[in-house]
Amino acid sequence: MNRAIEIWNSSILGRVLTAICLWFSGQWQRSRVVRAFVAPMAGRQAAESSVFFRLWDLIRGGLCALYRRLGLERLFGGSIFLRLTLWCSAAVVLAPLLPTMAVLALAAVAFASLALNLVRDRARPLAYSPVNRYILLYAAVYLAATATSVTPRQSLLPGLLMVFFMVFALVVENAVDSWERAEQLVFLMVLVGGVVALLGVGQYVLGATGDAAWVDSDMFSSVTIRVYSTLQNPNVLAEYLILMISLGGAALLTAKGTGKRLVLLACCGVMCLCMVLTMSRGGWLGLLIAGMIFLVLLNPRVLVLAPVVLPVALVALYFVLPDTVISRFTSIGNLEDTSTSYRVSIWMGTIAMLKDYWLCGIGPGTGAFKLVYPAYSYNAANAQHAHNLFLQIMSDGGVVALVVFLLIIFIFCRVICSALSRNRSWRARCYLAGAIGGVGGFMAQSMTDYTFYNYRVALLFFAVLALGASFARLAEQEVEDR
Repeated sequence: MNRAIEIWNSSILGRVLTAICLWFSGQWQRSRVVRAFVAPMAGRQAAESSVFFRLWDLIRGGLCALYRRLGLERLFGGSIFLRLTLWCSAAVVLAPLLPTMAVLALAAVAFASLALNLVRDRARPLAYSPVNRYILLYAAVYLAATATSVTPRQSLLPGLLMVFFMVFALVVENAVDSWERAEQLVFLMVLVGGVVALLGVGQYVLGATGDAAWVDSDMFSSVTIRVYSTLQNPNVLAEYLILMISLGGAALLTAKGTGKRLVLLACCGVMCLCMVLTMSRGGWLGLLIAGMIFLVLLNPRVLVLAPVVLPVALVALYFVLPDTVISRFTSIGNLEDTSTSYRVSIWMGTIAMLKDYWLCGIGPGTGAFKLVYPAYSYNAANAQHAHNLFLQIMSDGGVVALVVFLLIIFIFCRVICSALSRNRSWRARCYLAGAIGGVGGFMAQSMTDYTFYNYRVALLFFAVLALGASFARLAEQEVEDR
């Protein structure tokens, strides 16, 4: 193998391709677009000068004084409720396995644990990244949209649930304060992801039936089963798997020890198999985009080889994958498919509705959507939501909500890219690339589905945003410590 590499490196073709890759990499790194993304972010000193921090400092001071005056240390000192990492991990790791209300209860305990730790120890810093700053702003906009909903009663519960799961990102960022804890949390998430995927594969083997509306029997007569595991819907399962496979790839590439590598490899393998069995075209496309982002960020030279490697890979998959999968994937964009035509009709109806509700939206929740949408329905298409995350966000909270959400994604990408440009360690690069790859793939599937429809998946998405911000903070700390 080494001899083959030496021959390749000394060949004319090898040297030419290497020169092209080096030139491309240099141009890429020096481009204005990249420089704007990788510019160092404002440090903690700048963050502590924000209005949020000054207000928080005043509130925290009063709570600390109250804690001491009431003598609560005797009650909570050494309590299990102080173990923030435990409660945060429980909420995030068990989210796909438990009912939404059970996850909410665990998240509430984790919030209480964070508050207790901060009040008990005045010197403990509050991790507060630029990503979380905009998440909190988004939560405020969502609360305002809930209050101004066309049906406040039906928007109250979904609005508060979504806001609570958004700001849970603050808990995740404070719980992940070292690379060891970050790796442990990711490992547990991927391990549970493997269990969820294994249950999905079991559904396929046992021939479990689902909603008939999930399958277009006229166009795909061979597709009789679409697995959904513990998440009630194949597309929701695909959304979850995109996030977990991306993190799993990072964990696998950085794992130490043969046993851990084998476990992660098995989990990633069964999750990829389960992704195929979901028959979710949006999920497949999202995973493909996630993989491309992951590889490009690990090594930008991949872009040079992509025009050659990608067609070869697609041809190979054509001969490896079943005809059912091939025919379903190639049907993307085919308006004769009932699923595609149904979505297009809903998008057109939603856009017509937003012409009247573009500023403040109609309010969160399916109740508000089902109340207003029928008056704008195109081709009499009934729907619970817009089947597009960005249209749904604008429907929930208007153009302000959409702008703030897009700012969250932009700032997240900038934070990750800034850390990637400064830290060259393999571990940091893999985890940073895995986080942004998962988010990028999730956003791709969001073009064809309302990916926050399931609150547990919404919590995991914002948790991955917080994890990515934590990876970036830890990577920056490594650079400063050198």
